[in-house]
Amino acid sequence: MIKYPLLFEENLYEVVWGGKNLQMLKGIPSDDRTIGESWEISTVPGKESVVRNGALAGRTLGELVECYGSELLGEAVVEKYGLRFPLLVKFIDAARALSIQVHPDNALSMARHGTFGKTEMWYVMQALPGSSLLVGFSEEVSKIDCERWAKDGTIADVLARYEVHPGDVFFIPAGRIHSICGGIMVCEIQQSSDITYRLFDYNRPGLDGCPRELHLAEAREAIDYQVLPDYQTHYQPVREGDIRVVDCPSFAVNVLSTTGRLERNLRQHRSFVTLSCVEGNAVVRDALGHEIALSRGFSCLLSAGIADFTVASADGSEIRLLESWAK
Repeated sequence: MIKYPLLFEENLYEVVWGGKNLQMLKGIPSDDRTIGESWEISTVPGKESVVRNGALAGRTLGELVECYGSELLGEAVVEKYGLRFPLLVKFIDAARALSIQVHPDNALSMARHGTFGKTEMWYVMQALPGSSLLVGFSEEVSKIDCERWAKDGTIADVLARYEVHPGDVFFIPAGRIHSICGGIMVCEIQQSSDITYRLFDYNRPGLDGCPRELHLAEAREAIDYQVLPDYQTHYQPVREGDIRVVDCPSFAVNVLSTTGRLERNLRQHRSFVTLSCVEGNAVVRDALGHEIALSRGFSCLLSAGIADFTVASADGSEIRLLESWAK
């Protein structure tokens, strides 16, 4: 059994829309790169997480899944997914707007790419005044009009725009068109997939100086054209305790808050647990007495066998963490 919480090596990626906040969070000297993503917990090929603490340091998460199976993943996860790690946890720093994009669902992604679809959620960690997200259509559109507006760059005009603030939550099921605009940092919890269909990317070049590829034909059948009155997840934050903000067929997410200590027991879910600190400095202690520090901008993984644990404030100030597990 994996008997302690796992921390992972830095896994940062430069993108055209990235910034400098992730280096600051991670305590890494800033350089000329524009880092947009920190892949916190991943088994996506080429972007796998590598353990940095304890006896398993240097092992990839994928290796641990193959070696430990249900002891790591949990019996319910293995029953549904086999020996595949089904989630991906990221921090995203959007200094500039991401492309307007959509992700395929499980059926379409499996048929086209042989992998999971990409349902995701965002927790806003910080946002410059006036910064916004685009999520879902604001009016009825046809496939033909959607593609035409994507080509001429006016597609943002028919998307719902939300000015956002720290603590805001958005659930983005596969098929929902969306974009993170500039000046926002989020924690993203999603299915384990790296499949994105771009509809519009502001006519900008990639890091290689060439135009970034668009995927209008692929997106046509992936988009959910349904119009909803509101796309934001509304919840009442708590100062001490937890609140469920996502509960979908693929994963669940709680926001934990405390200035003291919270006892957690998630063994009944028969799944591993991820923790991502979005505010403050926390201490995570498992049932066997192993402790790790988890400050803002860092994440850890607890195997299914130690899914009873405590989180506590390291200094008496408020901490907030996202707690997730697979379903």
